[in-house]
Amino acid sequence: MKFLFKYIVKKIKLDYNANVEKCRNKVRTMKKLKTLAYWTIFIIYEEVVFSILIFGKFPKTFLWLILLSTQFALFLDILTSMFKNKITNTIITYVLTASTCFIVGAQLIYYKIYGAIISFFSIMNSAQVTQFMDTIFVKMGENLFGIFLIALPFLVLIILNITKALSFERMKLRNCLIESFSIITITILGLLCVNFINTKGIYSNKNLYYNVHSPKITVNRMGLYTAMKLDLKRFIFGFEEKLTVEVTAIPEDAIKEEKSYNITEIDFDTLIADETDEEIKLMHEYFANQIPSEQNEYTGMFEGKNLIVLVAEALSDVAIREDVTPNLYKLYKEGFQFTNFYTPLYPVSTADGEYITDMSLIPKEGVWSMYRINGNYVPYSYANAFENVGYTSNSYHNHTSTYYHRDEFLNTLGYDSFLATGTGLEDRMNTKLWPNSDYEMIDVTIGDYINNEKFLAYYMTVSGHLNYTTAGNCMSGRNWEQVKNLPYSHKAKAYLACQIELDKAIGEIINELTLAGRLEDTVIVISPDHYPYGLTLAELNELSSYERDEIFEKHHTPLLIWSASMETPVKIDKVCSSLDVLPTVLNLFGIEYDSRLLVGNDILSENKEQIVIYSDRSFITDKGRYNSITDTFTPNSDIEIEEGYVDKINTIIYQKYNMSKLILEKDYYRKIFNK
Repeated sequence: MKFLFKYIVKKIKLDYNANVEKCRNKVRTMKKLKTLAYWTIFIIYEEVVFSILIFGKFPKTFLWLILLSTQFALFLDILTSMFKNKITNTIITYVLTASTCFIVGAQLIYYKIYGAIISFFSIMNSAQVTQFMDTIFVKMGENLFGIFLIALPFLVLIILNITKALSFERMKLRNCLIESFSIITITILGLLCVNFINTKGIYSNKNLYYNVHSPKITVNRMGLYTAMKLDLKRFIFGFEEKLTVEVTAIPEDAIKEEKSYNITEIDFDTLIADETDEEIKLMHEYFANQIPSEQNEYTGMFEGKNLIVLVAEALSDVAIREDVTPNLYKLYKEGFQFTNFYTPLYPVSTADGEYITDMSLIPKEGVWSMYRINGNYVPYSYANAFENVGYTSNSYHNHTSTYYHRDEFLNTLGYDSFLATGTGLEDRMNTKLWPNSDYEMIDVTIGDYINNEKFLAYYMTVSGHLNYTTAGNCMSGRNWEQVKNLPYSHKAKAYLACQIELDKAIGEIINELTLAGRLEDTVIVISPDHYPYGLTLAELNELSSYERDEIFEKHHTPLLIWSASMETPVKIDKVCSSLDVLPTVLNLFGIEYDSRLLVGNDILSENKEQIVIYSDRSFITDKGRYNSITDTFTPNSDIEIEEGYVDKINTIIYQKYNMSKLILEKDYYRKIFNK
């Protein structure tokens, strides 16, 4: 009897313990499911918030985001359940959550400054960004609510941890295998969607995933994580765009015998026949079938004159005012008046803007083209083109000489000298201000070349740089008295004040040229590197004569081409952009060049359609505007648009992107000219 009683008690204890363990296992399972749910909701939430903050809309491919986000969430769930020690798993969870929030937040701030997605190449070369931490902090202050929304899951994680709602125990092998299999399954489903849904068009999901590198469109279509994953993969393993577009022959009536063209003798037939590299052969075929620019009434208008080129930091047409910047106003009123000129912002900001203006090529996405071009042969840069007709060339910058590797870039472009902070400019002027003075740079350097027989001088200015405040911008503070009573906000007035320093620099150029008797023999060309992104759209519109939009018109900027020898101003209403500056100047000076080999066009030529190309592949033509994010084309009033017009322009733009990239990567000009 006693034995039976002990057996019953033992059995009850065993059953109780087994039930308790079952309950505990169920609790653990429920907590693990909650952990997986946490990661899934977290990833989807970050994608949705980022899309709303960047594009102003809920992701239209939400089901696609769920699929890809679940894949990422499963991976993070496994990663945070690998160790026996719960504390270790907890720490990893906190670190991964914080890191993800930080990355998304950093992308938000980068986009708000540059209008682009930061690439891994830029991240790996971001040490110099520390020079502009004040700019980053200002932009963070302007986007505190967005940063809070992005960081909110980290606060939720703390609460879930305190309430013990999540399990940080080691995942059982069986569950790990199930989740790993789920990742594989979802990956296969995702690839099936990529390959069989939305596969038509240059910027289809399939092409974006396999063939085309366009981060902004990829983020809009497939989400930030997918875009960053693709960028990382391409950064590590390299990437060659595999999409090719059939080259069409020039129409028979495109070249007229009675017309002259900016073209040189290039035997493309022989080059094509002798070439073994298929990509270079395709390039030969493409350029052989481009319509060259017609020479026109302005061809050679400035032949033999001297040239001073300024790429002006953040110069907008709102800063060209008779009351505030009379010298810039004089150049506009008396020179060429390009009323529809645009300077689209590209991902590497000033470096890309300078590259576009100086090369008439589109920068390659995901790298610093200004750095990658080093060592290539560049026949049509200002310095190399003008050296061929007997000009000396000097280049200057009133900031650090090595920033963006500008010293190497300008050497590749062929300049005889480059003076900047770090290479001797600091011995001539005070370079410890921020930003440094454009006026002082001109004052201490114009004597280097003004007495040369034929000279070319190139300046990259910096006085117009953000932040626009009297407290942190020495140029705004210096010129504040001239703007303090204007009816604008503090930042808008500070922006005008810093551009006054550029205006003073132009006044000094005119004065020194006059004293030297060289004014009528010299041409001044000024174009910006980008619009003033240190101003909000509302602040920019304070200064604007019309309401500008976020997509297109905030990039409306000036192109000033002026000579005292011009008897009357010349007004040009056609749309044009920074890509067109170099070929336009070469044509005006009668410099021999082959217009087929540049991506931009001579603005003054009448035989080619002008296209303003944005970094997200949006565009403006004289017929209308295409927004690639919303995939909508808005025609100008009373203009009939042919069927397939948008696809036609998209194809042209893709070819220009691809050929610009290949010119950079293949050192194509060296092959063409056998250098």
